Amino acid sequence: MKDKSLEPQLGAMLSEMLVSLTDRGPDSAGIAIYGPARAGRGKITIQSPSPRSDFSGLAAELSSKIGAEATITVNSTHAVIELPPAKLDEARAALGELRPSVRVMGSGDTVEIYKEVGLPEEVVKRFDLTKMAGSHGIGHTRMATESAVTTMGAHPFSTGPDQCLVHNGSLSNHNNIRRELKREGMKFETENDTEVAAAYLSSKMAHGMKPGDALKHTLDDLDGFFTFIVGTKTGFGVVRDPIACKPAVLAETDRYVAFGSEYRALAMLPGIEEAKVWEPEPATVYFWEH
Repeated sequence: MKDKSLEPQLGAMLSEMLVSLTDRGPDSAGIAIYGPARAGRGKITIQSPSPRSDFSGLAAELSSKIGAEATITVNSTHAVIELPPAKLDEARAALGELRPSVRVMGSGDTVEIYKEVGLPEEVVKRFDLTKMAGSHGIGHTRMATESAVTTMGAHPFSTGPDQCLVHNGSLSNHNNIRRELKREGMKFETENDTEVAAAYLSSKMAHGMKPGDALKHTLDDLDGFFTFIVGTKTGFGVVRDPIACKPAVLAETDRYVAFGSEYRALAMLPGIEEAKVWEPEPATVYFWEH
């Protein structure tokens, strides 16, 4: 969002965009919201197939384990843990011991990630996404083409602090890239090629590369047809492969920047009639910071 007065409407706007594209991806949906964080607190979003038992007492057990206060806010099958940022890595390791069935959706200073199987409208209602606020966000509705329809296989994928990625297309060399990244110490939850793309970008940024430059490198190292949308703490970026056969539309006003795989996802946004609307060029990186 360029206009801070729109930040309370971010969840509602993203939800409407998701639901409008239901027939493009009816089996799962997800959303990453970059929202306000309390001073001196980081976030870990977790998911459980048995939230009642897994989330009960977790805050106290985790606080004792890491030696710092952790609080937990439950939202259906997901929960957001808040704790000191310096304890994020230690807490993630502790979660594996305390609750082996819990899965980490994402972590960082501001990002929260909610995703599940089901129609976009059902996922929106489950997490009450329309009421969420934030500076920017990324949503995705998916029709599975490569991996099983599971919560972990839904988008967005997060493999680094305050980082997430969604992907429209297919990669042909993701197995080779996955093996290389595993040698670097990266871990994977699924066989989905989008998780590989997310891990690739996280690896580049972990080595000091800026998000826009990391996106440029995908054009050389990742084979296939793709549109990547990547979120970071400070903004989001878009890149399409050199052939650019997957549909993509950008819209920009003095109040916001929006992206969709089709214009119908943008059609109900406020002020869209006056927006600059264009198709992003092939092999060109676009990046906006709030």
